[in-house]
Order: sequence, then structure tokens, then C-alpha cells
Amino acid sequence: MTAAARLINGPQEAPATVLLAHGAGAPMDSPFMAAIATGLAAGGWRVVRFEFPYMVQRRVDGRQRPPDRLPKLLDVFRAQVALEIDAQVYIGGKSMGGRIASLLAAELGPDSSAGSGIRGCLCLGYPFHPPGKPEQLRTDHLATLSTPTLILQGERDAFGKRDEVEGYTLSSAIELRWIPDGDHSFKPSRSSGLTQDTNWELAVQACNQFLRQQLQGTGARSDQEHRTASSPAP
Repeated sequence: MTAAARLINGPQEAPATVLLAHGAGAPMDSPFMAAIATGLAAGGWRVVRFEFPYMVQRRVDGRQRPPDRLPKLLDVFRAQVALEIDAQVYIGGKSMGGRIASLLAAELGPDSSAGSGIRGCLCLGYPFHPPGKPEQLRTDHLATLSTPTLILQGERDAFGKRDEVEGYTLSSAIELRWIPDGDHSFKPSRSSGLTQDTNWELAVQACNQFLRQQLQGTGARSDQEHRTASSPAP
């Protein structure tokens, strides 16, 4: 298997490392991933991006292929966590990458016997269900998750719109915040008067706030779980 280099942004001496995985269809250097990584790095975090094997192979031959099976995705992410020795580690990703991170957080979180040291999880556009198939929920582990987790979701996300997601049962460890008029990549509609860059900046701000709160031990869930990300808590 061809190995992919990791992309690293931010200072080596950062207070924490954030491991970010890509979504199902775009690589670790997509515009979305680059914007989030560089934004977090500007906030003082060390951000590490990596790719799953199917995406690595796509770079080699240019052929589209489906994501690897769930056990392999988890193994690859687990191996990335193991590389971060003696670091405060947060894990997360876009869409599929965030889902895998949340599953790993359920396995290796603060209450697990594995004692991984994972401090929290970031899900950027969580795929609550396939588009057009709201009955196929991917939420079982989210109801009992004990690792502090931030889910940022576009209000128009076809993988889980606001009116759907607010009816789901989610763990009290999860903070859910909304990107105004955003789709699955947080892009707003033209009629909204908002811009994609502005929404990406809002996402970075929300992630920065979450990370700071967790490191300071003030990240308990409160009445902000359904707050729109454009109005971050003070």
C-alpha cells in the first residue's frame, strides 16, 4: 500500500494536536480541509491531516473508488492516534472522517479502558443519514458518547437538516452548533447573502472555542447545544 504523507500546520509546541480526516469524496488537501486546517493552525493548534488507503491509491492511478470498509478506516485512524505520543490529542474530520473519528472517540475516549488520551472530537458536517434516506440513521453511538464532541452542521445539510437533527437523541457530551444556511460543506445559498468563506471562518471560530474550553476544563454542555455558530458563546 502506498503511504501518504501527512500534512501538518501549526506550531510543534502547540498545546494540543488535532487529527483531521477527509470526507468520502475529497482528499486531505481539498479547499474545505485546507481552510479548516490553516484556520485552526492560525489559532495556535498543531493540525495533522492524513488520508485513508483508498484516497492514497486514487492519487496513484487517478481512479475513483469507494471508501475502504469501516474496520480499515478505524484501523488507519487508530494508527494515526498512536503516532501522537505524549500529546494532547483531539480527533475529527469532515463528513465520513468525522463519523469515523466519533466512532473512535467512543472506543478510545476518556471513559474507555484503552486510555488513549483523546481529549475531544470535532465533526464537520456529520453524515447523520444518506441524502434522501432519513430512516438510515448513523446515530446509535452518539446517544451514549462520553468524549466531549462538537458537531458543526449546515442548516441545509442533506445528510441531516436542522429540523431533523434537533429531534435526535444525542449524548450530553455532544455540543451541536449550526452553520447558517450551510450545506454539507457549509456553503450557503446565494439568496442568503452569506459567503462560503464566512461560514468556513465561523466553523474555525467554533472549533477554536471548543478546543480552548476543553483544555481549560470548561467545556460542559449548556444551553448552547443548538445555538447557531454565527453567535458563539462568550
